Amino acid sequence: MTVKDTIYAHPHEAIGEFQFDESVVAVFPDMIQRSVPGYQTILTGIGELTAQFAQADSRLYDLGCSLGAATLTLRRRAPAGCRIIAVDTSQPMIDRAREHIDGFHSDIPVALHCEDMADTVIENASVVVINFTLQFIDPSERQRLINRIYQGLNPGGILILSEKIHFESQSLQSAIEHLHWQFKRANGYSELEIGQKRASLENVLISDTEATHLSRLKQAGFADANIWFQAYNFASFLAIKPA
Repeated sequence: MTVKDTIYAHPHEAIGEFQFDESVVAVFPDMIQRSVPGYQTILTGIGELTAQFAQADSRLYDLGCSLGAATLTLRRRAPAGCRIIAVDTSQPMIDRAREHIDGFHSDIPVALHCEDMADTVIENASVVVINFTLQFIDPSERQRLINRIYQGLNPGGILILSEKIHFESQSLQSAIEHLHWQFKRANGYSELEIGQKRASLENVLISDTEATHLSRLKQAGFADANIWFQAYNFASFLAIKPA
């Protein structure tokens, strides 16, 4: 049964930095469904793109796997002989992800690792997913990670990168941010919850613009890269390594 997210439902004397601890893990499915517009559509798209681009006997990576939603999607659509590597820096996330993944039978093995994705060896990869995780990595380290992913991808392999983005125009940023807050209000979050959550993420989630993401992907070597899905200020990019 999904546990309702009430982490910020009551006033906090001091708002600490957002962490993926036990309290967040317990309510994460509800939190992400009520906070990220289009999340299920992105998961469906990851499955369709996996069916289209995953190569037999290759590796599929879920970098920042949280509770394993994208991992399970990859596994359902992966061809024979594939192996999935799922990593997250939060041990509580990994522990709960293992429970979720073990609850479904599959011939596709999944290796779960509690580690920094910057330390994950990427090799013989045909699909790499970073689902709303790059935004929590130091901006100075992001290009290096994308470069390593590109180098570890097989020809014709893909990177699916989903992120919260921001806009150069302040008026556009304010308007679309308002739409996102309305989305959260419609999903039952109070003004107190929205405000306290925003404060907790202020120096933790550091977003990029669409142009920054596309420039980073191009610099890594992806000749073909663009947004394939966007809802408000949440976008998913598809980058294809030349065959």
